[in-house]
Amino acid sequence: MSILRSNPSARDAKSYLASFGARPRPVPVPLHSSPPVFTDHQGIRDAQPAVEEPKPSPIVTSILDPVQHRTALVKIQGPFTDRQLDSIARGMVYLQKLGLVSVIVVEQDQVPRGEEGEREVISEETMRVVEALEKQGARTRPVLGAVVRLGPFPGQDSATDHLHATIPEAHAFPSDLAPIRFALRAGEIPVLSPLALDSFCRSTRVDANDVIAALARGMVEAAELERNQNLAETITRPEVDVDLTPMRLMIINREGGVPSYARYGLPHLLVNLDLEYKHIHDTFEESWKATHPTALQNLELAHTCLSYILPPSSSAIMVNHRAPSSLIGNLITNKPAVSSSLPHALLQGNRSLTPNTPTLLRRGLSVEVIRDCAKIDKVKMTRLLEQSFGRVLDSDAFYTRLEENLDFVIILGDYAAGAIVTRETSGSDPSTPIVYLDKFAVLPSHQGDGTVDFLWVALHDETYGLGLPFSSNVNGGKEGRGEGKDLVWRSRSNNPVNKWYFERSSGHVRMGDWVLFWCDAEKRLKTEEGRRASAGLSYVEEWEHGRLARWTDIVPKVPSSWKK
Repeated sequence: MSILRSNPSARDAKSYLASFGARPRPVPVPLHSSPPVFTDHQGIRDAQPAVEEPKPSPIVTSILDPVQHRTALVKIQGPFTDRQLDSIARGMVYLQKLGLVSVIVVEQDQVPRGEEGEREVISEETMRVVEALEKQGARTRPVLGAVVRLGPFPGQDSATDHLHATIPEAHAFPSDLAPIRFALRAGEIPVLSPLALDSFCRSTRVDANDVIAALARGMVEAAELERNQNLAETITRPEVDVDLTPMRLMIINREGGVPSYARYGLPHLLVNLDLEYKHIHDTFEESWKATHPTALQNLELAHTCLSYILPPSSSAIMVNHRAPSSLIGNLITNKPAVSSSLPHALLQGNRSLTPNTPTLLRRGLSVEVIRDCAKIDKVKMTRLLEQSFGRVLDSDAFYTRLEENLDFVIILGDYAAGAIVTRETSGSDPSTPIVYLDKFAVLPSHQGDGTVDFLWVALHDETYGLGLPFSSNVNGGKEGRGEGKDLVWRSRSNNPVNKWYFERSSGHVRMGDWVLFWCDAEKRLKTEEGRRASAGLSYVEEWEHGRLARWTDIVPKVPSSWKK
């Protein structure tokens, strides 16, 4: 049911199968090139005919063939009751069936570091997690000794300083990970206590976040080493092949995700760490330190791992112990439980958005707002538009028009995605241009990884969301200062993306082969609501009279950007 509720699209399913789908087995080399020869009791040698092995059907093979296993680093941040641990363990076991094997580090928040008897309590908590997993049918391997070493990785200081990432107080070399590697190869879930070896080879308790960050780096390096060495074991025994590179960082706790000022304390849905990390710190309210005491430390862990350790395709998720099934949906779709680019009014009234909604975190992409057409890299922009739309751009005409009409361009990363907004006018009223979304493009390689939501949120903050506190993101643009403007755009009536547009627009009207969409300026709506108080908005406000007729006059006249 958790898989069905995740409602994956065709692209989501393709992405999942690309990561976890069964790979073809290597063809075994026969030990004998001819059938065996037997001697009967009379000494006559007869060659026995070869017995043909039965060939299973492709369907049976696909069911019996194992999935490609990937790894996740999981922090189980207790204390939890037995019932809560059972729920968490059930989620971990289902993830393993789907191909994601957990490497678990257990933390106990109620036992301060340095307290007498802490080692015994931590060991007991680790064994409780082991028992909960085995109760659900999993095979486990408790690792009660230290795997990582105390202190930063040698030479790490200078390498991470420019990324503003916190340097872990522990490290691990690939050779230290033998217990974890052997457990994974044996189909077991390793469960570790948060311990590290000091310089005198003494085992001491450390912060679980340091252990996880050390494991992340060590596992990435070990996976790369194995790929380079092309180990014979992974070729001859694909059923135990496990990619040690962590695909997910999962933080399961009692707090849930990181609270958001834009959602009045409900969790952030999708975080672009490259852009939002400092902003989340700056907007974290004092009262949340009581309800979410470890939220910022866990945010810091995700930032450290995703910024400079794990590959760009990896992500982190912070989830309440009450919602472990959401991890399954996230694994299938690689998306947040609720899209962060939906209108704020819709999000606030969405029953799916609760204190238990997970926060999905990605390394993300930088955001740049360009207001001068001369500063656009036309080669990269053309490549982005043509790959995104699958058509040939009429470059000369397109950029000539932008030089006259450009309002601004939003660029994500190195032209991984972009939104082009223009000012369009009519001959009857040239003094009042409309704000028109001319192009909204994402490279195919970034479709389905959250980039589209990052781009739409930035577009919202620069157009119809201007003037509101939750539009003050630091993105190189106006940072929330100014008056919001209605945003208008058009889309072919048969465009499969229209469902996504319907959910994010304030309204739409059909114009033959086109659909015209718009988003109302949110500050104006808020102001009108406040003025009318309990009376509410009327069906058509005074400022709305005539605007639809004006839009339907201007928008169809915007010339095509493509070659015939």
